[in-house]
Amino acid sequence: MNSINPKALMLSKWTKVDVNNKEKHFIVTLVKFDEHKKVIECVIEAVISKNEYPIDWRELKLSDKWLIGWQ
Repeated sequence: MNSINPKALMLSKWTKVDVNNKEKHFIVTLVKFDEHKKVIECVIEAVISKNEYPIDWRELKLSDKWLIGWQ
């Protein structure tokens, strides 16, 4: 399990374990917080294709799906 601080999500880099459409490396491009400092929206962008995907930020904690950094 990856440990993540929600405040440090913005511009963090991730590698997807199961590659789809040749999209392996991602960067977090949007993180929105509510008035209680909880993440309400998170968007990742594929580095090569520039496709953006909304994601539940807690999914990034799953080390069987995501690796921290670009590997």
